[in-house]
Amino acid sequence: MQRRTGVSERSEGTGWRGRGGHDEEPGEAAAPRWLRRALAAAVAVLAVVASAVIVHRVLAPAEVITPARAGYPAPVTVQPGVIGTLNAAPLIVDGRLRVYATARQVRADQPLDAPTRRTPYWSFRRWPAEVTGLVADGGMVVTRWSDGELVALEARTGLVRWRAGGPRPEHGYLGRRTGGATVYTPSGLYPAQTRDGTYVLVVIGTTERRGFDLASGRELWRADVDPACRAVDPAEGLTTTAGQFVVVDSCAGSPAVGFYDVRTGAPITRWQPDPATSAVEVTPVGCAVGRFRCPAIRTSGGGVIRGWLVGGPSPVPAPTLDAPESVLVGEVAVASRGTGLVARSVRTGAALWQWSGTGPARILAAQSGRVHLRTEAGELLTLDSETGRERSRFPFTYGRDSTTWSPGLVYAANGFVAVERLTEPVDPAAADSRYYLAAQPVILAAT
Repeated sequence: MQRRTGVSERSEGTGWRGRGGHDEEPGEAAAPRWLRRALAAAVAVLAVVASAVIVHRVLAPAEVITPARAGYPAPVTVQPGVIGTLNAAPLIVDGRLRVYATARQVRADQPLDAPTRRTPYWSFRRWPAEVTGLVADGGMVVTRWSDGELVALEARTGLVRWRAGGPRPEHGYLGRRTGGATVYTPSGLYPAQTRDGTYVLVVIGTTERRGFDLASGRELWRADVDPACRAVDPAEGLTTTAGQFVVVDSCAGSPAVGFYDVRTGAPITRWQPDPATSAVEVTPVGCAVGRFRCPAIRTSGGGVIRGWLVGGPSPVPAPTLDAPESVLVGEVAVASRGTGLVARSVRTGAALWQWSGTGPARILAAQSGRVHLRTEAGELLTLDSETGRERSRFPFTYGRDSTTWSPGLVYAANGFVAVERLTEPVDPAAADSRYYLAAQPVILAAT
């Protein structure tokens, strides 16, 4: 019998056969296989590390500042009429810029009479914090963020003037689509001015309030607050033209109105409009914007509504402001009467002028020298607050937009009026697409 060759024996046994049928010694294929596995593991590790770096860069706290690159715009003179519609609520700053707030960005544009929003003149963005309040005073735009950070921006350049840690708010961005609540009624953020002209910022949290020098950001004072003593939202207060901070509290029994010095935070007085009333609410009247620099307030409790002047050391009764929709412009109190208006001296009650319309007219807002009405015909009518003379009147609509809407937040300054237009019937719980009249719900007009 023929003897088998060695090759045959290896092919039938446990030997290794390489590519193309060539024999390989043990270990010749094992080494490359091990190397390939090691390289695959290394690539996987690098991929994980790269992903972590990308996630960190995207989600890590960051700021982006885009300062102004053009010269500061000059004030503009705009003829009375509707300017346009905007998708965000503008805050007029220094008579030159429009400033807006979205969830994580504050931006300015110009000119004031642009019919839509323009490319930012400057912008400031933080991540992941959200904007919770914005005010403008003393040549600066001060922003408050959900992490408690206060950042003051120069209105002229958009650069950071100062930053400071403040009481942390309990909420994030509340501005919905327009940002109106953030720029027109910012919760817990109140500019003030002392008798000697010093600009102060009062910041309120749930358990404390602080005062800051507006020019430098230096903390002036800090006071603890017992949340259990508060009869209302702890962030709800106002500042007066007399340099006082005002808030309702119930720390010593019946609810009362507390007055505090904005420079020191020290209590001035604890005042009860009616000691027999078990509850009291305070509404600001005649303020510069929202709830700051207010010359008057209106108190309500037990079914009684009363107006008071708070521009002095203690409240002074002002019966001409008792009507819930009455407004104060300088020394003139204006209230609705039938289809018209009546204006009286806020201190003496003497009649100053009257205005009569052909149908109902609602007071929308007031600003220095002006009272703004929306007529039954859908017009924006502006009267001179000193004389009652008509300054301007025009249809308060833009393009083909519907004239049937309810006013939401209203803002009036520097001769301009901005109004959120809400779909009727108004449903605050509805989505923004149903709550607001249109994709650009804020109508802006010059008066």
